[in-house]
Amino acid sequence: MTLQRPPVNSLNLDLLKEMSKSLDEIAKNKSKAMILTSASPKVFSAGLDIMEMYKPDLKRVEEFWTTLQEVWFKLFGSNFITAAAINGHAPAGGCLLAMSCEYRVMTGGNFSIGLNETALGIVAPNWFMDTMTNTIPVREAEYALTTARMFNVEEALKVGLIDEVATDKDDAIAKCKGFIGKFDRIPALARSITKLKMRQAAIKRLQDGRREDLNEFLQFVQNPKIQKSLEMYIQSLKKKA
Repeated sequence: MTLQRPPVNSLNLDLLKEMSKSLDEIAKNKSKAMILTSASPKVFSAGLDIMEMYKPDLKRVEEFWTTLQEVWFKLFGSNFITAAAINGHAPAGGCLLAMSCEYRVMTGGNFSIGLNETALGIVAPNWFMDTMTNTIPVREAEYALTTARMFNVEEALKVGLIDEVATDKDDAIAKCKGFIGKFDRIPALARSITKLKMRQAAIKRLQDGRREDLNEFLQFVQNPKIQKSLEMYIQSLKKKA
């Protein structure tokens, strides 16, 4: 599955809908595995599209958030094998997508990955935090989340945020295929049940609190202070352009 929404694969409602649909098709086709990557040479995904949250239409922003939840359920809780070939920067929602996969290979270079929400005055939802603590040690996750830490490639490898470093996208995909090949002699049912048991607590937590999570998000996007922070961030991006 290749993310292809130029210039930086920002996750807006339309892209999330397409991802959700594609994940359904992969499951329906009983595919053995999926590799998630990007068509961009420098960005895996820049994360959630800020414009979906800035001065939002409440009906659309509710659908936006529930679709993001769906994508996470389908990716994090998939029966099929998942690997991410991270060929560029992966902040915030981009990092979430990568961590939701079972294996991560990142291309070397001046790239970074992490959940940097607090830098924008945003509190990462519990299921973002659960995904990170399912990937790296709790202490490392707490420090990273509170400081909005972005890891460079070597730092990400050291802490376990990624599993391998690749020379380029082709090498990253090859390494992902190598990981997938490890399961050729392992019964698929045993593998998938084991994976889902390991991830069950995080999945159940969102399932049980899904409406509460949505309500918290809706309150958040309607907060005047948050809207002001988003406006300032958008202005800073325009200055850089």
